[in-house]
Amino acid sequence: MIFDTHAHYDDSKFDEDRDELLEELHQNGVTYILNASASLDSLDVNIALAEKYDFIYIALGIHPEYADKMHEGILDKIRLLSKNKKVVAIGEIGLDYYYGDPPRDIQRVWFERQIELAKELSLPIIIHDRDAHEDSVKIIKKTNASEIGGIFHCFSGSTEMAMDMLDYNFHISIGGVVTFKNAKKVVEVVKAVPLDRLLIETDCPYLAPEPFRGKRNNSGYLTYIIDKIAEIKGISAQEVADTTFSNAKKLFRID
Repeated sequence: MIFDTHAHYDDSKFDEDRDELLEELHQNGVTYILNASASLDSLDVNIALAEKYDFIYIALGIHPEYADKMHEGILDKIRLLSKNKKVVAIGEIGLDYYYGDPPRDIQRVWFERQIELAKELSLPIIIHDRDAHEDSVKIIKKTNASEIGGIFHCFSGSTEMAMDMLDYNFHISIGGVVTFKNAKKVVEVVKAVPLDRLLIETDCPYLAPEPFRGKRNNSGYLTYIIDKIAEIKGISAQEVADTTFSNAKKLFRID
C-alpha cells in the first residue's frame, strides 16, 4: 500500500489519459493520493476529482505564485469548500522566492492568512518553500503553526532545519529529487529524520525520479523513491512503504 501525499492530477498534462491512469495506479497499489490545489481554478476542480474517486483526498489552498491575486473572498471560498469530508489539509501554501515575483511581502501576508485559516479549520498545512527557508520558519513560529502541524512538501532545506521543524509538529516529505545523483543534501535529511516523520510524494506531473527524470511523473514511480529511502536507511522497502503510508493516514485523519 502506497500513499502519494502530493500530486497535481488536475494538471493539463493529464487531460488525455487522467481517468485511465488513475484507475491503473489504484489497481497497482497506490492506495491513496492527496491532490494539492494551487490556483483559484484548481479549488473546484479538485473537489470534483475527489468526489469522483474514493481514493483521492485533497488539500485546498493558494500557491505563493498567485499571492498577488489573493483576497478575503478566496479564503471564504476555501472555508466553505473545506466542509467537504475529502478535504484533509490546507495547501499548498507558502513562499517562493525563486523568481522574485509576486513581491515577497505579499507572499508572506497570504501565507500567514492561510495558516490562520487552517488553524480555524483544525487542518494541517502543506508548505511550499522554495529559496525561502528562513522566512518560512519564521512564519511557522510566529503563527504557532505547530498547533496544526503539517508537511514540508519536497523538502529542500538543511538537516538542521528539518530537525527544527520536527519539533514544530511537521513531517518531511521526500520526492523524486532524492534519486538524483547530485542530491546530497536531501540524502542527509533522509538519514537524520526518523522514519515515522517521513512522507513520500511525486509532485506529479513534475520532478519524476531517475530513470524518468524530465518526463511526466505519476504515482507509479513512487517505488523508486521508496527504494532509495530504504537504501539510505538500510531497511526494507516494505517498511518504508508501510510506515510512510501509516504516517500519512494519521496526519490526514483517514480511517
